[in-house]
Amino acid sequence: MGSVKIFWKSNCSKCPSAKSVGSILEEEGIKVAIFDLDTVNGLAEGAYYSVMATPTMIIEDEESNQIADFRGTVPTAQEVQKLIGRYYQ
Repeated sequence: MGSVKIFWKSNCSKCPSAKSVGSILEEEGIKVAIFDLDTVNGLAEGAYYSVMATPTMIIEDEESNQIADFRGTVPTAQEVQKLIGRYYQ
């Protein structure tokens, strides 16, 4: 099963919604990692993925290959689940 990485900043108005989607995905058994771009570690991880907008959601397969992303927008939990499910069919 894939995983989701969420990148956020404290001054981002859409970021609380993205983190809420992450919580729903975790409840459904999807691994979610959340990175605060206001920290050194979050910024380093964000640089690796070329994060230029918040929130950003990166969806990866089990080998950490990116299969989809949402940059500056917040998908629904169902949209993310559908993408992951489609990839693993």
